[in-house]
Amino acid sequence: MSEEPVALVGAETVDAFHRGRFHVVQPLGQGHRSGMDAMMLASLVAADRACRVADLGAGAGAAGMAVASRLDLAEVVLVERSPTMAAFARRSLALPENGRFAERVSVIEADVSLAGRARRAAGLPDDVFDHVIMNPPFNDASDRRTPDSLKAEAHAMSDDLFEIWIKTAGAIMKPGGQLSLIARPESIADIIAACGRRFGGIEITPLHPRIGENAVRILVTAIKQSRKRLVLRAPLIVHEEGTHRFSRDVDDLNNGRAAYRRR
Repeated sequence: MSEEPVALVGAETVDAFHRGRFHVVQPLGQGHRSGMDAMMLASLVAADRACRVADLGAGAGAAGMAVASRLDLAEVVLVERSPTMAAFARRSLALPENGRFAERVSVIEADVSLAGRARRAAGLPDDVFDHVIMNPPFNDASDRRTPDSLKAEAHAMSDDLFEIWIKTAGAIMKPGGQLSLIARPESIADIIAACGRRFGGIEITPLHPRIGENAVRILVTAIKQSRKRLVLRAPLIVHEEGTHRFSRDVDDLNNGRAAYRRR
């Protein structure tokens, strides 16, 4: 497993990822907790040289920290609008277990929907990142009425969510930079439409729980200003047949032993 609770402090846990290579402080019983989705998202960043990475809507920072943990030359900015979740990310970076990469990771409290001068003032200038990763919220707008205060203050799924988030990604990313995201399969059309003329070379990989079962997630990458055609890649099967064990390839991606490289 990629997430192993190793300590409990009040209404929070300190969870080990990548087989204990790094740890994340997360709220318990509230908010959005990170697990396999965040690790698979992080696996989409493949770089053999120094790079700058922005994690939009980072929450407690698991995906961005997974990138920094695996790639020694990656500098990562965690972008989160919730002061509470941003505080969890900062506390995670202060853990001794994360000391080997903490200086390469920073936290910005900013709304992903900021544009133009307001976005730049928040610390997200134009054309500076090599990679932008995102795990947009899957929750419906009705979740804003939840008694869970952290979920209530989070972005909710809306008709223009992907348009807003991908527009921001395109603004802060260098030409030729890579957009990476994980989403539900029903969001394919919205993602492709939001990429529009900003991104091309879209690669979509469905994640199937087991052979013969429908996909529950899609991994998507695209390149800023590319004009290459869309590619639908072979699916990744999460579990071995008849068991709850991860397949070999997914286990490697989930635990930071490999990157899922573009074709």
